[in-house]
Amino acid sequence: MNFRCIIVDDEPPATRILENYIGKVSFLENAGVFNDSLKALEFLNSHPIDVVFLDIQMPQLTGLQLSKIISKDTKVIFTTAYPDFALEGFELNAIDYLLKPIAFERFYQAVSKLKSEAKVEVTNQSVNEFIFIKTDGKNKFQKLFLNEILYLESLQNYVCVHTLKQQIITHSSLKNVIESLPDKDFIQIHKSFVVALKQIESTDSFSVFINSKELPIGATFKDPFFERIDQNKI
Repeated sequence: MNFRCIIVDDEPPATRILENYIGKVSFLENAGVFNDSLKALEFLNSHPIDVVFLDIQMPQLTGLQLSKIISKDTKVIFTTAYPDFALEGFELNAIDYLLKPIAFERFYQAVSKLKSEAKVEVTNQSVNEFIFIKTDGKNKFQKLFLNEILYLESLQNYVCVHTLKQQIITHSSLKNVIESLPDKDFIQIHKSFVVALKQIESTDSFSVFINSKELPIGATFKDPFFERIDQNKI
């Protein structure tokens, strides 16, 4: 398993060291370097990133402030010359807190924790292989196995869940249903469609094909979608 990462640090010598270290680790992929925390935040909001190497003393938005804003699915490893923030960093559930100058051995120890945590997450997710979805106004809930879901379609105030066996309508927003699904298995491709990655038969620049159904790819979701596809292509 590879981890996509970015570096957020306004000190060029520090970023060069981290780039060098990342290049030495087979399971890390460097997706960018940012010396501006606001530009890093903009990038994180539109690209799937697994871990951020984050300096604390940054202009405009500090590393601690940025870590509170970004998705909880994105892990943080703080990199700083100041030990004073270590306690607060760990209270924010950081993977690790690296003090500059950072030795490669210490860096490798920190990133190895990513693999350990990923194994725990996979184990926990495998337990929850289904969800219950409300199907009518009488508090009836239907069990849905995640591996049977093809895609979800937003229909104004309703969501239609297309499965291998049937279509199920629920009075909900697409956003609410998405929050019940594991990110690793599902991705939004359009304001009205979320697809199961493993159910995709083929894709081109404009559409995704699932179970002989053509679904459009929205401009807003195009780049994040194809970045996920790139992670799994040969």
